[in-house]
Amino acid sequence: MEIVMIEVTSLNDRKILINAELIERVEESPDTVVTLTSGKKLIIKESRQEVKNLVILYKKEVSCREL
Repeated sequence: MEIVMIEVTSLNDRKILINAELIERVEESPDTVVTLTSGKKLIIKESRQEVKNLVILYKKEVSCREL
């Protein structure tokens, strides 16, 4: 089974794939900081709302595959 990840952009314009299941927290202050369950923090260009929308799309895709 393929693991679906969400794609975000680092501050140096590199694309990063992260596992949405490992996101613990997303904060804007003013940069968006994603904290993973491992404690690792990523600073990204996407807003908190954009990350939320990407996670929702990810969850929908995963639940459709289970049907």
